[in-house]
Amino acid sequence: MLKLKPKFDLHRDVVSDILRKEASVCRVEEYSEAVDARILNVERDGGILYSWKGATGTTRIGKYDPNTEKNKLLYTFDKQVCISSCSLNKEETLLAISLAQNVQGQDHFRPMSKCLTLLIEIYPINNTKVLKAVDCRVKVQFLYQETDRRSVLESHLLLLTEDGYVDLYHVLLTRQEGYRVVMANPERLSRTAERIVEDFCWVQWDGHTQRFYYLTHKEKFLLRCVQFYPNHHCETMLELQLELPANPFRTVKFVNLGFDHYHTEQPEQELVRMQVFTNRIGSMCVCYSQPQKDKQELIYTVVLVHKDCSKKFRVSLGCDEQPPPKAAQLHPLFISIGYYIVVYLQGVFLHCINTRQHEMLCHSLFLSGHEGNLDLQCQSANITVLHGEGEPGARLLDLASGRIHTAELSPAYLLQILQSGMSSRCPSSKTDPQRLAALHCLLVYMGNDPNLELKIIAWLCGNVSTFESFDQIQEFILASLYRIGYEKSLSLDKVLPYSSVFEKKEVPDCLLQVPGVFCTTELHIEPVFKGRARSLEGFWSELQWNTERTKYLDAVPNPRFRTSHIRADWEKLKSERRPSSQMNHIEENTKKVLSMVDTWCLDKKPVPLFQEEDHQQRALIGLTVDKLRDHLNRHLPRLGKKKIDSLVVNYVAKLLELIRHMLESVWLKYKIGPCALCLMQQGSPAEWSVFHFMFKILESTQSLCLPLPPGYHTLFAVFAVRCLPHHTFLQYIDQGLLQLTETFVSRLMKDLDNSDASERLKFSILKRLPEPMEQRIYHMWDHPVTSASISRDYVRTLLEKDNKNKGFAFTSRDKPGFRPEFLPLTYLANKLSDIEEQALNPLEEQENVDARFVEETALKQTLILLGFEEK
Repeated sequence: MLKLKPKFDLHRDVVSDILRKEASVCRVEEYSEAVDARILNVERDGGILYSWKGATGTTRIGKYDPNTEKNKLLYTFDKQVCISSCSLNKEETLLAISLAQNVQGQDHFRPMSKCLTLLIEIYPINNTKVLKAVDCRVKVQFLYQETDRRSVLESHLLLLTEDGYVDLYHVLLTRQEGYRVVMANPERLSRTAERIVEDFCWVQWDGHTQRFYYLTHKEKFLLRCVQFYPNHHCETMLELQLELPANPFRTVKFVNLGFDHYHTEQPEQELVRMQVFTNRIGSMCVCYSQPQKDKQELIYTVVLVHKDCSKKFRVSLGCDEQPPPKAAQLHPLFISIGYYIVVYLQGVFLHCINTRQHEMLCHSLFLSGHEGNLDLQCQSANITVLHGEGEPGARLLDLASGRIHTAELSPAYLLQILQSGMSSRCPSSKTDPQRLAALHCLLVYMGNDPNLELKIIAWLCGNVSTFESFDQIQEFILASLYRIGYEKSLSLDKVLPYSSVFEKKEVPDCLLQVPGVFCTTELHIEPVFKGRARSLEGFWSELQWNTERTKYLDAVPNPRFRTSHIRADWEKLKSERRPSSQMNHIEENTKKVLSMVDTWCLDKKPVPLFQEEDHQQRALIGLTVDKLRDHLNRHLPRLGKKKIDSLVVNYVAKLLELIRHMLESVWLKYKIGPCALCLMQQGSPAEWSVFHFMFKILESTQSLCLPLPPGYHTLFAVFAVRCLPHHTFLQYIDQGLLQLTETFVSRLMKDLDNSDASERLKFSILKRLPEPMEQRIYHMWDHPVTSASISRDYVRTLLEKDNKNKGFAFTSRDKPGFRPEFLPLTYLANKLSDIEEQALNPLEEQENVDARFVEETALKQTLILLGFEEK
C-alpha cells in the first residue's frame, strides 16, 4: 500500500564519512567498532544533527545537509557526554544542548542536577552559557524565523521542560572582527526568558509552520496551539476540547522535539499516542489512540477540525487465524500523506482515512492482515513520523538503524486492488468498497499523472460491466473532475460532485459498512479561534473559514451540486423553438467551454469529435455551466465570481476532454481505423467492443445528465448501425438510448444504397425524425418517394403563397391527402412557372426545386404507378 524510498542512512551518509576523515587518527578497523553515531534532531531546513563518540574519548556533534550531501563538524566535547536534546540556529552560530547525567564516570561536565542545558557559540567556538540546571528533562529547539531585518542579529530558543512549562529565550548576537558572531551580554540572558506556557502534559513541535501544540488539563483536556510570527512574537491561536481517558500520559510526552537515546518509554506504558497534522490549505487533524479495553479491539479517534467533526473508529482484532498484537504494538502508527491519514498497526491492519470526503467508509481504504503490511525492517513501535507540511510524502525514521524513508501511496498496489478478482463475471460486492476507495485515491490524489490515467482507462475498457454497488465510469468522471478544484479550497468538498454514490436514493449496505470496522461521528466539535486568527491570512484564515463554512453547509439543504437536478431545465430548454435571451446566454457559456477544449488539428485526431454542431449537447453544456456557477456563487461567495467562473468553465471543458480521452484510448486499444466510419460495412468484433464501451459511457452520463462532446451521438449512431440488427437499432432509437443527429441521418441517406433492406431502414428513420429535420433530409436522398414529397410540399407552399396574395384561401385539396396527379399536369406546370416568374426566390430553402422538377417528378411517379418503370 505504501511505497518506501530510502532518503537517509546514518551509516552510509555519516559513519562512512567519519571513517574516511578520521582514518589518519587511528586504524579504521579499530575505530569503526567505536563509532556510535546517533541522530539527535531534524531541523526545519532538513538538516540532520547527530553525535558520535570520537576515537580519543570525545563526543562530537555534526550536521548532515541533505541538499549538498555533506557533513559538517559543529562542536566537540573533550569528554564523553550524554546528549538528550540538541538544536542549531538557522545561521549556524549557536548550538543549544541538554546533557543528561553522565553515568560513565567523573568529569567536569557531569551536572549536579539531572539535566544541564547549555548555549554554545560555535562560529567560532568561543563561549558556553548555562541556561538551566534542573532535575527534569529539558528539550531545546531554535525558532527558524523568516525576517527582513538583516541588520539585527538575534536567535530565539525554546526550552520545554518535563515539569510542564515552556520558556522562550531571546538571544541577541553581535559581530566582532567582521566574522565572529558572539552573544551580546550573555550574563543577562536569563532575564530575556519569557514564560509562554505554564502547564502541559503533552507537547508537539512543528518546525515547518513554526508552531507547537500542547495539552493541558484542569476540568477537561484542552488542546492549544501557539503560533510564532516572523517577529518572534507568539500567540495562542486555537483551543480544542478533547475527550481523553484520565491520566493519559504517565510522564510528559514530547513529540517531534528531537530524540533522547538515554530516556526511552516502554510502549506498553504509553496509554495514549497522539499527533497533530496540518495542511497549508487549511486542514487540521488530531489523531490519538485510546487504551484497549481488551486485546480484541483497538480504538482510535481522528478529529477533523476543518470539517467540524470527530470520527471514532473501533477495529476488531479478534480472528482465529491471527494472533493478538504484542504489547509493543498496542498503539498504531499515524502517518499523514497528503489529505490521507494512514493508521497502521503492524501485521494487523492499515486504514487509509480520507480526511476530505469522510462521510462514508467506502471512500477510505481499509486493508487487514498481510494485505496491509508495510515493508519495514523493524517494529512499527520503533518508527517515528517526521513532520513536514507540504511534502509529497511522509518521512519515517527508524531510530535504531538510523534510516529515514519517504512513504508515499503506491499507485501500482492501488491498481492491483482494482484489478483483483476481475476474472470472475460477477465481482464480489465485499471488495467494492476497497475498489471504490482505491479508484478515488488514484484519480484525485495521484491523478495528475497522464500515464496513470491511461492505465485506469484501460481498466475501465476491460471491465465495462457495472459493479454491483457503483458505476465505475461515473466514478471515474466525477472523481477526475473533482480533482480540478480540490486544491483550491477545502470548502469545495461539500459543494462539488465527488461520487455517484451521493446520487443514489438508497446506498448499498456494502458501501456503508466495512467488515471489522465500526465508526461513530460526532458533529460540532466547536474549536475556538483566539487572538488574531480571524484577521490573519494563510493557514489560520483558511482553517477558520473552512470550519465556519462546514457548519453552514451542514445546515443548508442539498449543498452538493447534483448534475441530475438540471434535467428538468434541460427538457424545457429543448422544447424552445425560438431564440431567447436565455438561449443566447447559454450559447455564450458553451463558446467559453469549447474555446478551452483542445481543438487543434481536429482532422488529425483519431476520434472525430467537436466537428459538428450538436444543438442539444451545446445547450446542455451551457446550461451545466450556468447552474454550477450559480450554485458556487450562492454557497461559496468568498471564492469570488471571477475565480468561480474560471473554475466552472474548466470543469465542464475537462468533462468533455475526459470523454474524448476515454474514446481515444479505446480507439487505440482496438486499433480502430477510418473504415470503421463506413456505413456500408458490418461492424467487426473490435468495433462491437468500442460500441459497447460507448454505450456504457452514454448510459452513465445520461443518468447524471452530463453533457457529451458534440459529435458523440453521431459517432455512436454510426457504430450502432454497423453493429446492431436494424430492428434492434430502431428499438434503441425508440427507447431514447440513441439520438438521431442530422449529420448521421444525412450520411445514412447518402451512403446507403437503395436496396430493400436499406430503403426500409431509411423510411423507418424518416418516420422517427422531427418534422423540420425530416423536410431537410428529404433533399439528401435521391428517391422517387422523397422527390414526390418534395414536389407536393413545394406546390402546396407556392400555391398557398400565391392565394394569400390574391386574398382567397386554398381549397381542401391542400391537405396532405391531396394528390397533384388529379390536376392537369400541363396547366399546373405553367401555373407554377408564372408564379416563379412573378416572385423572386419564393422559397430559398428549397434547393433545386422548380416547376420543371415538379413536372418530371409527377411523370416519373405516374410511370411507376402504371408499372412501366421500377423504383
